[in-house]
Amino acid sequence: MLRLNEKKKTLFFRIVLVSWAVVFLSGFDTSKHSIPVDEIFAGGPPKDGIPALSQPKFVAAKKAGHFMKEGDRVLGLARNGQVKAYPVKILNWHEIVNDTIGSQAVVVTFCPLCGTGMVFDGKINGKNLTFGVSGLLYQSDMLLYDRKTDSLWSQIKGSAVAGPMTGARLKLLSSTQTTWGQWKKMHPETFILSQKTCYSRDYDRDPYRGYYTSSRLMFGVKNKNKAYHPKARVIGLELGGKFKAYPFSELAKSRQPVMDKFNGSSVKVIFDKQSQTAMIRNSKGKELPSVVGFWFAWFAFHPDTQVFKVSQ
Repeated sequence: MLRLNEKKKTLFFRIVLVSWAVVFLSGFDTSKHSIPVDEIFAGGPPKDGIPALSQPKFVAAKKAGHFMKEGDRVLGLARNGQVKAYPVKILNWHEIVNDTIGSQAVVVTFCPLCGTGMVFDGKINGKNLTFGVSGLLYQSDMLLYDRKTDSLWSQIKGSAVAGPMTGARLKLLSSTQTTWGQWKKMHPETFILSQKTCYSRDYDRDPYRGYYTSSRLMFGVKNKNKAYHPKARVIGLELGGKFKAYPFSELAKSRQPVMDKFNGSSVKVIFDKQSQTAMIRNSKGKELPSVVGFWFAWFAFHPDTQVFKVSQ
């Protein structure tokens, strides 16, 4: 009887999610799409219910002591002679920051459900676009929308999946998920996103507390693999259409740095266990765009992924 009730609850919950999705999707043109529309779910808040930041304010590192602790996680970006850090505790509440670094438009994104912080070039097809939070999810991952065409974009896929721009690609840029203390050591000249966002939010309260250690997902995914805890962190790399994941648990057991061969290329994976920081460089020392996130999310989008494991 209990199992039957649980099945009924799951079915009811799915019906509710589909119903919400139908309502929320009414604000978007999905006649053109590259993913099954019935696999798009409503995350809860409506379109722009989670407000993206489009006029972000920054302060120098020395002025951040009153709101940042050394162990706080940040998404760091060093580009065009500038260095910026985006606190995860702010990204949890806004998910998208439309910004510029140097003269380059960038779109800073963070999906709390997947743990994925990804920075994209804001210029698509020769035009700078700004993005908002759609309130919709695909494979438990956030769907952005661009404010010019209202097309829906998958963060992890890095492409438009519904609407007029379906098939257009986002260019992934190199960024680093690390602690505030470690980022300052690497880039003492950094600026950091201020809590003065014009929104009333308790940025010291984590709305996802407990989620990161739980094996349960809030939303279902098609592809699953139990090789690692669903929320175990990995750093994922794409080279020439091939994918490879480097689980932090494997990197922690490896001699540093890890020298690897992937799809015909030599790569160096650098991992700091204390700060849980990973980055990947090519044979010339250039940092490669990569994705740090939860194992379940990487596998959901890349079921054919290769996986680095420590040699026995």
